[in-house]
Amino acid sequence: MARQRSIFDIVGPVMVGPSSSHTAGAVRLGALARAIAGGSPRSATITLHGSFASTGRGHGTDLAIIAGLLGLAPDDTRIPDARALAAAHGLEVRFAEADLGDVHPNTAELVIETAAGEHVTVRGSSVGAGDVEITLIDDFPVRLTGELPTLGVIHQDQPGVVAAVSAHLAAGNVNIASMQVYRERRGARALMVIETDTIVGDEVAKAIAGLGGVIGVRAVPAV
Repeated sequence: MARQRSIFDIVGPVMVGPSSSHTAGAVRLGALARAIAGGSPRSATITLHGSFASTGRGHGTDLAIIAGLLGLAPDDTRIPDARALAAAHGLEVRFAEADLGDVHPNTAELVIETAAGEHVTVRGSSVGAGDVEITLIDDFPVRLTGELPTLGVIHQDQPGVVAAVSAHLAAGNVNIASMQVYRERRGARALMVIETDTIVGDEVAKAIAGLGGVIGVRAVPAV
């Protein structure tokens, strides 16, 4: 079913900054990348592509992405001070520009180092009116908008894992809105991206993490 249009699709989101794509959308990209990585990052290397690279600095795209990584909202008045806030929070940020291939002009790729020392790659695009789409998580091509709570499950590609995860969600009274499954190759690692009507609670997420074949679980709130 197509998403119902709202007045914000016409007049744009409530935000700080001159552009819904370069600022509001960029904040949401940073916020989604933060959530996918599991919280406050230690460092981030951010590669800007296309329009983000050529005009993003003038629109404050760099500040907006940093603000999202810090957990700020698109209407937070502290966005212009994002670099100083990052330094105060111990977040090291580096920017680069590159051609990322046949992707949306407003695309950024973030390589995040978490507080635990893990590295997570997130690529996403700001597609207009503050809307975004995550297209890559590590080596997995995905499609994630952040409009609904999402559960990411990395697992071995083996029979029964998808059914077991679905059963635990049902037992926890969590309704699945959509499910996408990606795998590196047959029998290797796979990624389930499950959009749900409600956030998956810690107890359900912990139970899923304990299933045979499951490598890791991340509950991502809507942003």
